[in-house]
Amino acid sequence: MNIIIVAKPLSSPKVVRLGDRRMMVVVATACLAVAAVLLGAGALLGATVVGPGQARIEIAQAREQLERQEAELTRVQQSVARDMDALAVRLGKLQAESMRLNALGERLAAVGKLDDGEFDFTAEPGLGGPKSATPSVSLSAAEVDSALERLEQQFDRQSAQLGMLESVLFDREVDLGLMPAGLPVRTGYKSSGFGYRTDPFTGRPEFHGGVDFNGPRGSDVVSVAGGVVSYAGKKPGYGNVVEIDHGNGYMTRYAHNDRNLVEVGQPIRAGDLIAKMGSTGRATGVHVHFEVWLNGRLVNPSEYIRAIR
Repeated sequence: MNIIIVAKPLSSPKVVRLGDRRMMVVVATACLAVAAVLLGAGALLGATVVGPGQARIEIAQAREQLERQEAELTRVQQSVARDMDALAVRLGKLQAESMRLNALGERLAAVGKLDDGEFDFTAEPGLGGPKSATPSVSLSAAEVDSALERLEQQFDRQSAQLGMLESVLFDREVDLGLMPAGLPVRTGYKSSGFGYRTDPFTGRPEFHGGVDFNGPRGSDVVSVAGGVVSYAGKKPGYGNVVEIDHGNGYMTRYAHNDRNLVEVGQPIRAGDLIAKMGSTGRATGVHVHFEVWLNGRLVNPSEYIRAIR
């Protein structure tokens, strides 16, 4: 079989015989070249036709992924904002509780008669020590939350304990305020003691149930403890007399007054003016007769007179 190739018009054609081995190689090579060109064109055509669609798909997928990441970032930011708000609320609560405990501590220091400056609740306590060889470790959010929760519980316990201590100290302070202590006069001197003595009217030994304090007429007579006036008037032998019930089994009596200055039911504090010294009743001169009663029985006022409030 022969193949006639015409390269140019009016030129003589070339005849190729397929039986020629060299010619067969040339033809095969040309065929391969044409096939490669065709494949390349097809690939180019495929890239031109299919490529933009695939790119659009990949862009859409990337956009969806970006939107998911933005949504996750927004969620994380909102979560962090909520956590910070909650943390701020808890810190505010702890700060308020700390201020309340400081105020309570100051009241307890005052009730406990602690020295000024012994406990300064407004100053940070002194802390210190050498630097540890162990490296510091950062706390996680869960560990910080747990530490805050433990601190809140500790504050609650301390608040309850200090509240109970304040109640105990206040009750003790009230009891001490109702306990007779000190002198029933601001001026004067002790003229007669508690117990048996020679009666100034009969000259015979008789029991004296109180302590007498001399002073100028009209001198102040004061209560030795807080309480309520249970009697204010005249009694045989006592003249003008004031009796104060201290509510804890104690009652004190102030007799021979020139004038009583209080009324029954009137609340009294320690040191309040209740009468003016006189010589009413069975008395040889101006003085106040002071008695202390405990659970309905006379007791020696001397130990209460010596007491310091």
